[in-house]
Amino acid sequence: MLSLEEVPKQMNVSQLVQDLWEVRRLPRLEVSLQAERARANDSFYLSLVEEFFRNARRRHRRFPLIRSQTIGVAMCRLPRDFDEYFMQIEAAARRNVKKARRLGYEFRQITYNDHLEDVCEIRRSTSVRQGTLPAEFVNGAVSRCNNPPSLNGAHDYPYFGVLKKDRLYAYAGCFICGEICMLEHIYGHATHQPNGVIPMLIVGIADHLIRERPGVKYFSYGTYFGAGTTMRRFKRKFLFEPHRVNWVLG
Repeated sequence: MLSLEEVPKQMNVSQLVQDLWEVRRLPRLEVSLQAERARANDSFYLSLVEEFFRNARRRHRRFPLIRSQTIGVAMCRLPRDFDEYFMQIEAAARRNVKKARRLGYEFRQITYNDHLEDVCEIRRSTSVRQGTLPAEFVNGAVSRCNNPPSLNGAHDYPYFGVLKKDRLYAYAGCFICGEICMLEHIYGHATHQPNGVIPMLIVGIADHLIRERPGVKYFSYGTYFGAGTTMRRFKRKFLFEPHRVNWVLG
């Protein structure tokens, strides 16, 4: 998950004042990471839960009076019905998803290691994504994923993709941790992004969570105040709104 470390060092003063005013009015959430259930899973998942909890609650490097991942977390409160979610997102987002469907793309959960060549092409399709990416990430070899399979649905690290004729054009990795699913990595092929592959991916994950993961109440996408104007608008388009979060280890 992104953190408040990403708050720009130089920020428009009026934007900063507006953000501080919004912080005072943020809705509050208490989110359980359900660590006790991770103890019945592979030890890999308990270590992820504990590491996230430590990082989320450590003192912010630049703002030591607050915790690093507690203020401005971009959270979507998932409804119980996917159609309700779909009608709540912005009309432009719905049009993007419908466009991707018309063009023959499809969403599904994937086995990451089955698509390493496609992942490599997606990364190499552009070196700029909300900033310039390191050259070793763009041009380097793609490593296999060695995460152990999860033994229950409370903690998992699934990958999802948007494909066309079995070729991958967008993918995302998610950390499912108790009541929350965190969107950790999301990339789309630059040539295919105008076709709506990223909106289809985000909406597809929300659909999966609502239908297949009833224990997940929240879908998160990094932080809100650490993002630029364009990314803030993009997150809100899919109902990722800033919240103040109290993380409960379980």
